[in-house]
Amino acid sequence: MAQALTVATAPKTATFQMRINPEIKTAVEEVFARCGMTLTDAINIFIQQSLNAEGMPMLITTNSRDAMREQAIQTLSAELEKGEASAKKGLYTQEDILREFGFGA
Repeated sequence: MAQALTVATAPKTATFQMRINPEIKTAVEEVFARCGMTLTDAINIFIQQSLNAEGMPMLITTNSRDAMREQAIQTLSAELEKGEASAKKGLYTQEDILREFGFGA
């Protein structure tokens, strides 16, 4: 079976150029170097993650941290509501349990 091409396995025959402030380039190269990557590695990872997600591989907003927090709160609240509803369906009193096992009146 043929393996699907990925950024890591595809032949690299095209070039890509971009303009960036030299100070920013140096700063970001230092950040990526601490992760064991080059700027090219990091851009290739971004491209692969974009392909995997079929879009931006991260939440893009003017306040991403707040948006992620709100999304997490909404998810947690929904899960808590499901758990509470589930517990109410199967909630037994102590008397019910004792009666079930022949200890109650």
